[in-house]
Amino acid sequence: MFHQAAYEIFEAGVNAVQPRVLLPKHLYIEEGYLFLGEKKYRIEEINNLIVIAAGKAAAAMSKITEEQVGKLISYAICITKYNHSVPLAIFNTIEAAHPIPDINSVKAGEIVLEKLRNLKKKDIILLLLSGGASSLLADIPRDITLQEMHHLSELLIKSKAGINEINTVRKHLSCIKGGNLAKTAFPSSIVTLIISDVVGDDPGTIASGPTAPDTTTFEDARNVLIKYGIWDLVAPSIKQHIQKGLSGDIEETPKQSSHIFERSYIKVIGSNLISLEAAKLKAEQSGFYTKILTGNLSGDTENEAGKFIRCLLEYKGNKPACILMGGETTLQVAGHGKGGRNQHFVLYAMNQLLKMKSNEISNHITVLSAGTDGTDGPTDAAGAVFSSSELSSGLVDFEETEKFLLSFDSYNFFLHHGGLIKTGPTQTNVMDIIIGLIH
Repeated sequence: MFHQAAYEIFEAGVNAVQPRVLLPKHLYIEEGYLFLGEKKYRIEEINNLIVIAAGKAAAAMSKITEEQVGKLISYAICITKYNHSVPLAIFNTIEAAHPIPDINSVKAGEIVLEKLRNLKKKDIILLLLSGGASSLLADIPRDITLQEMHHLSELLIKSKAGINEINTVRKHLSCIKGGNLAKTAFPSSIVTLIISDVVGDDPGTIASGPTAPDTTTFEDARNVLIKYGIWDLVAPSIKQHIQKGLSGDIEETPKQSSHIFERSYIKVIGSNLISLEAAKLKAEQSGFYTKILTGNLSGDTENEAGKFIRCLLEYKGNKPACILMGGETTLQVAGHGKGGRNQHFVLYAMNQLLKMKSNEISNHITVLSAGTDGTDGPTDAAGAVFSSSELSSGLVDFEETEKFLLSFDSYNFFLHHGGLIKTGPTQTNVMDIIIGLIH
């Protein structure tokens, strides 16, 4: 019963940030004008309208764009994750890899860069970004191989580096990221509409900020690699590239003062907060006293799971209650199991409850943690859910949860005991939703 209630609250959050809900308010034709965000363009003065959609929500965003402004589009490309595409009439679709770029990611990058070169002032580019675009729309410096970039990506993802730090490195190994796409497209106008998958909704971080000014430097990129012990593990070609940037042989990413951003407009149309507000409304309609703790969750997965379970145990307010959090924790994987940060979060919460004596647990608790994109790590699950009542059966004990945590094998734990949440691709991505029910 409570698993279902938690899932329905999660589902309401996901539905609220679907492109079909968000995009029509920011993309339409009216009385001879094309409206993009808060910008409007007289249709008769537009030379070409080029649309680029990249990310896990790209296919759904492309579908809505065809419905809203399809007759104006000169060229359109959709770059999305494998098995995330939908039938499209106007857009060319490329499926690529996430979270580590592959040859299709690079192919997509080459196509986009070539299409945006030599454009004119009356050309308009509509860039539709969502989570995953950093990996899906990629390029590689000429002196670095795909295998070397692949290795770097693995090192960064497995480190404790936050998304801002990972993107700092990505930006300085790219002709797309860190404002470089806006540089290539200048002097055309470029409008970027974003469904955000990062804490704080910073356009410079989302998808590594292809049309946003970059505040980081080659020195910052090197410092990230040194901080996490990666500098001496990456290929010599990557170190040499960054050293060339430090010495001025490679130009820095475009900064706020650059004239290229005079014709670049960015608007975030979807965020985790929108999702949390919809989840809160659903919980209240279902009879729960509801509170949003934060929409800016970050930090170590286990630390945050421990804090969350203590918050639920210490709750003294009206019941039944629903406590919500949103954001994205960081999981440094050390074992060889299968799972993701959401499944690990839930398993750690369960583990903490099993540490306690049953008579110390006065609240009946349900915990759900899942990715709004429908995927959690390299698995087919979005996350997991459990209720404290399941622990009294004796079928799960502390030693078992500890063993699966140490091997980072949360997926197989929940596969055996039940609790995996499988939604399939949701066509959106605003990070994770964490739900605690107290009853």
